[in-house]
Amino acid sequence: MIFVIIGYDSPDGQAKRKVCRQAHLERMDSLNKAGKVVLAGPLTDGAGSLIVIKADSLEEAKAFASGDPYVTQGVFARYEVHPFLQVYPKA
Repeated sequence: MIFVIIGYDSPDGQAKRKVCRQAHLERMDSLNKAGKVVLAGPLTDGAGSLIVIKADSLEEAKAFASGDPYVTQGVFARYEVHPFLQVYPKA
């Protein structure tokens, strides 16, 4: 299953992002090595980040999101996790 995680930066998210970035990337790297990252990156307007992952359940995707350093260290003011159906590109 595919899930979309949208993190919305807190007012001081850009400053906190610099401090937490390495820990966030290390966590993402391990998920990527497991073949579970579809795509991920910051929104270029500074609003936050988009992460698209593969997980076995919504609970697993939510657990991943809630443990991310950007969540635990306050980079994101809030985040959402949604199940996603890929239509394009055709898999």
